[in-house]
Amino acid sequence: MSRVLYFDCFSGISGDMTLGALLDAGLPLEELTRALGSLALGEVEVRADKVLRAGVSATKFSVRDLKAPKADPNHHPHRHLPKIFTMIDGASLSAAARDRAKQMFQRLAEAEASIHQMPIEKVHLHEVGALDSIIDIVGTAFAMEWFHADRVVCSPLNVGGGMVHTAHGHFPVPAPATVKLLGDAPVCSGTIQKELVTPTGALIATTFASSFGPIPPMTIKQVGYGAGDRDEPSTPNVLRVIVGEEAAAVVGHRVTVIECEIDDMNPQIFGVVMDKLYAAGALEVFYVPVQMKKNRPGTLLTAIAPPDTHRAVADVIFAETTTIGLRHYEVERECLDRKHVTVTTPLGDVRFKLASRNGRVLNASPEFEDCAALAAKHHLSVKEVQAIAIRAFQP
Repeated sequence: MSRVLYFDCFSGISGDMTLGALLDAGLPLEELTRALGSLALGEVEVRADKVLRAGVSATKFSVRDLKAPKADPNHHPHRHLPKIFTMIDGASLSAAARDRAKQMFQRLAEAEASIHQMPIEKVHLHEVGALDSIIDIVGTAFAMEWFHADRVVCSPLNVGGGMVHTAHGHFPVPAPATVKLLGDAPVCSGTIQKELVTPTGALIATTFASSFGPIPPMTIKQVGYGAGDRDEPSTPNVLRVIVGEEAAAVVGHRVTVIECEIDDMNPQIFGVVMDKLYAAGALEVFYVPVQMKKNRPGTLLTAIAPPDTHRAVADVIFAETTTIGLRHYEVERECLDRKHVTVTTPLGDVRFKLASRNGRVLNASPEFEDCAALAAKHHLSVKEVQAIAIRAFQP
């Protein structure tokens, strides 16, 4: 059974929140410290402390740089990519985790180079080049490998709002590097007007998550809460990580229902519209007579389509009909397993459509076109041919 790890970013995500949540979910701190190797030897103090965030118990992961000037505990040296790669080589990671950490920093450097229009070899990694951020990324690469998740899913990311101060000045939230790293990941913004998704957090989410959306069907085995620095009074400033086993395969799948009512169109056009909707990817199209405002008779057009064809189907409806508005919503569609077989009958071959559930055939239907062709050839009615074909079928 597949192991699933879910990042619930209702209050954003950062590097320290990620490691805090993974530690809270069961990652041993001593194993993380060992994996950090020379990164955590003599230069830093790595801690995992229990804290409360809006009444929720969480783990606060923190790194104290013992070599930072005492007058400036937030001192962030500027490191180039080669220096960071050398530091990563000092970690006691597997080759795969070490390569993953380097790939993550490569993405960071490419994002910074693109934003500031400079060669990648000249990019200074400021906040994310600090030792604590390096440990966040390297530690996460190890932690994700430790959990052995077959699939990682992430919720839409609450990025926050307002302005944030960076080494390059004041920028709107999300900061330019964060936006670049988020790519096409779904985002949202709530009432908290502060930076909730850091560049490191955006990097982690988009590196490890194979998909974004709600919690997938799963049996929960472990839950961890990783604390951020602030304690917001209204919303727990935590990242929740849920680890579990994927639920048994669900027969249903999501489809989009698109519909509208039409009362002012030439009825001859409906046939053309149906053909074009099927060509655009619709799974089902049907028309239902309805009584509309001012007691006018009309037609309810309904198209059912996979979510990724929603736009193409909507475009056909707007282009080919007189409607000026559509409704659409997602529903679960449950279907029997289907396949086609050919059955030899006394009259000739007939294709059958078989519908089954859990390996048991529940419906067997001869193809009408085959039966009609044999009926014409043998001068029989279609229903006679259908009866002969069904008698010949051996489930």
